[in-house]
Amino acid sequence: MAATVRRQRPRRLACWALMAVLLADLLALSDTLAVMSVDLGSESMKVAIVKPGVPMEIVLNKESRRKTPVTVTLKENERFFGDSAASMAIKNPKATLRYFQHLLGKQEGNPHVALYRARFPEHELGFDPQRQTVHFQISPQLQFSPEELLGMVLNYSRSLAEDFAEQPIKDAVITVPAFFNQAERRAVLQAARMAGLKVLQLINDNTATALSYGVFRRKDINTTAQNVMFYDMGSGSTVCTIVTYQTVKTKEAGMQPQLQIRGVGFDRTLGGLEMELRLREHLARLFNKQRKGQGAKDVRENPRAMAKLLREANRLKTVLSANADHMAQIEGLMDDVDFKAKVTRAEFEELCADLFERVPGPVQQALQSAEMNLDEVEQVILVGGATRVPKVQEVLLKAVGKEELGKNINADEAAAMGAVYQAAALSKAFKVKPFVVRDAVIYPILVEFTREVEEEPGVRSLKHNKRVLFSRMGPYPQRKVITFNRYNHDFNFHINYGDLGFLGPEDLRVFGSQNLTTVKLKGVGESFKKYPDYESKGIKAHFNLDESGVLSLIRVESVFETLVEDSPEEESTLTKLGNTISSLFGGGTTPDTKENGTDTVQEEEESPAEGSKDEPGEQAELKEEAEAPVEDTSPPPPTEPKEAAVPEEEKATEKENEEKPEAQKPSEKKEAGSEAAPPAPEEEKKQKPARKQRMVEEIGVELVVLDLPDLPEDELAHSVQKLQDLTSRDLEKQEREKAANSLEAFIFETQDKLYQPEYQEVSTEEQREEISGKLGAASAWLEDEGFGATTVMLKEKLTELRKLCHGLFFRVEERKKWPERLAALDNLLNHSSMFLKGARLIPEMEQIFTEVEMTTLEKVINETWAWKNATMAEQAKLPATEKPVLLSKDIEAKMMALDREVQYLLNKAKFTKPRPRPKDKNATRAEPPLNASASDQAEKVIPPPGQTEDAKPISEPEKETAGSEQADTEPLELEGPGAEPEQKEQATGQKRTLKNDEL
Repeated sequence: MAATVRRQRPRRLACWALMAVLLADLLALSDTLAVMSVDLGSESMKVAIVKPGVPMEIVLNKESRRKTPVTVTLKENERFFGDSAASMAIKNPKATLRYFQHLLGKQEGNPHVALYRARFPEHELGFDPQRQTVHFQISPQLQFSPEELLGMVLNYSRSLAEDFAEQPIKDAVITVPAFFNQAERRAVLQAARMAGLKVLQLINDNTATALSYGVFRRKDINTTAQNVMFYDMGSGSTVCTIVTYQTVKTKEAGMQPQLQIRGVGFDRTLGGLEMELRLREHLARLFNKQRKGQGAKDVRENPRAMAKLLREANRLKTVLSANADHMAQIEGLMDDVDFKAKVTRAEFEELCADLFERVPGPVQQALQSAEMNLDEVEQVILVGGATRVPKVQEVLLKAVGKEELGKNINADEAAAMGAVYQAAALSKAFKVKPFVVRDAVIYPILVEFTREVEEEPGVRSLKHNKRVLFSRMGPYPQRKVITFNRYNHDFNFHINYGDLGFLGPEDLRVFGSQNLTTVKLKGVGESFKKYPDYESKGIKAHFNLDESGVLSLIRVESVFETLVEDSPEEESTLTKLGNTISSLFGGGTTPDTKENGTDTVQEEEESPAEGSKDEPGEQAELKEEAEAPVEDTSPPPPTEPKEAAVPEEEKATEKENEEKPEAQKPSEKKEAGSEAAPPAPEEEKKQKPARKQRMVEEIGVELVVLDLPDLPEDELAHSVQKLQDLTSRDLEKQEREKAANSLEAFIFETQDKLYQPEYQEVSTEEQREEISGKLGAASAWLEDEGFGATTVMLKEKLTELRKLCHGLFFRVEERKKWPERLAALDNLLNHSSMFLKGARLIPEMEQIFTEVEMTTLEKVINETWAWKNATMAEQAKLPATEKPVLLSKDIEAKMMALDREVQYLLNKAKFTKPRPRPKDKNATRAEPPLNASASDQAEKVIPPPGQTEDAKPISEPEKETAGSEQADTEPLELEGPGAEPEQKEQATGQKRTLKNDEL
């Protein structure tokens, strides 16, 4: 009995745990009915949503455009986004911030910071001594970091998505450039936290584009690998990606399509913005040349004029993509002087000649990283707005050697659509068709550590070791474990970037620090003192490169093992507990876990003997970590006659696999698996106490970030509060503007109504003068003091005016409603009277209404007629300027009361069964029809036991029934809404009269 209880307890615990997980999923599902994606470009962003009934839709902004400029205008008391902010760039260029994503994750000495200052000299960049980063100094009171500005933009994108979806949204997938390093990705995540967004994933924009392309061409993907190159030139950068599409077999869903990033090449500064800046500089030279000799100052010194020139350069670049030449013209460029100059496409191409020479660079980088040649690439597809420049397409087509370039994808929205598909796949609220995505690591990551070694007796030296953790172009998300076998005391190790030789010298300077983190371990020596009798299996550090490409150290632990006596009963209970929980929770390796695996990197300075001894043990441990969940999902074996022998064979196999070298395992597994001979008794005695017990001790970790320190929690909370205050201020401002606009609109509309005939008819001259005077005073107050009035004051003023004009508006509205309401009342009275008349004409034998019911209806009809006549007569005596006594709400109430009585009688007629005709006492029994059978006659003559013949229910008449019997049952059918024309024609004359009365 005790054993039975122990077997049931793990199941009970697992069931409770499963219910808790399901409940948590349901609670999470209630808050995630819609998800969004944000494609963050350098110049503009695209927002997409998925919600029930709206699959994958691009969000329209307030100007009904599908893309929104990534621009923020900040003043002392107001803030603008999108197109409104872009229009403010000319009026207030210093407070209008653009392209600030180029400063994310970069310290003050980064070349991109200097480049930003050269491109936009109107902005003042301050210095943050704590993080060595820069921030925008708009005024002494206003300063914002790039992360805070991006948080504002993300919050604005969420507001657009929520307005479009008409529900709150918290979950989002955000695109980032593929070349973003760890510091830049963490900066984006911090910006999302400031905006209150839950980031499901940071997806590379090239991966999102490839996913969108594959999702809409799912049917074209098969087991044959297809290599496609995506060339994405946007406003700020260029990325070339080689993607392999192929169907693969997955554990959960069988054969499913997969995309794998094979190669990536990029140029951080090659894009449409640099072309526009070249054009702006050209236009500035032309304008200065036109004004030469007039003593005018350089146009480059005027920020507003340069903002106008940049906008014109953007338009000019777009027009020259379709025309050989175009006239650039700006009215009042500077000092009220107009500018007009002709620019040809040849001049534009000459200005950007060095930029076009850099177009093939990313292609070569992508091919090298993928270890492919151009013959293996089937198609080259253009993505990004800057690829519309004809010279770019010409140079690229020559570089790839193809007949044509693919343009069968939306160059602007592909990344947004791919990202929102991924958001729906990651969300618990939606179920989408699986599409396996295998992204690639751009920058390799390794672990470095130093320890003392004794190369010669008495001679000790320091040896520096490097172990690659995540290799270049390796897949992610992925988890890895590195084991330190030679330490029994506290030590440090470093996490750095690996070989970045594929980057040029300038790219390395822009990349920033190549050192990521220093890890200081505390408690290693104490763990060894705590388990002196145990054998150390090393210090294991667990790393995770998540879906966003962000590296994290999950934990560090010290692992020990020892041999303990076997306890079969306890072991059986624990094993069943693990099997039950694993089966209930669907335990097993996910496709990512199985594909990516878990690698153990060991120190290679170990001696050969130690290596041969420890290496198999580490491999067996790795195998256990990777495959244990799969084994747990299998149900326990059924009870067989050889029940005692099977567990012993399994224990022997486990022991042999753990203790013997790797080379001997296959043969020994084969021997253990054979069922020909049971194990010897001596082996059983040796195997019983051979169970290993593992002890894991958590090691304290202190991380020292070296590339770019994250914002401290208190500063992050301060930034969050600052953005919330700005959002609250914007909402209050919008509410105040709405109240002011409502007050102003009411004043103008009411002043106009006072001169309309319908309002003059119901008001006196004195009443109109009083209202007009109050309206004029409110208008003057709004012009003189309204700018300083609060929202409450504006609403109170509007309420006061509405109360003053309420009587006038009420009289006009009532007179507008009278004709329609009175016509409806008259129509209802007429129909009710006709219905009552028809009801009274029904013969007494067929009457379904009682006298009380008909009398009640007649009373309501008479009372309604009397009320209408009396009220209209009283209203006719009142002047139009007085409050009317004939009210539309009273008419509606009378109609409802009358309609209720009529509907009651109609429903009764609809559901009442026809009455049977009373039998004539003097009449003889009707003879049965000639064609009736004997059984039918017997059924009609002999009543059931205990029931008289008179109480027998009347059956439905057949076709042979006499016309008189058919007439008894048809009148109620005629009154119903579904009466057939043939039945109406068969009615008797009395029924025809009833039908005509009803009509």
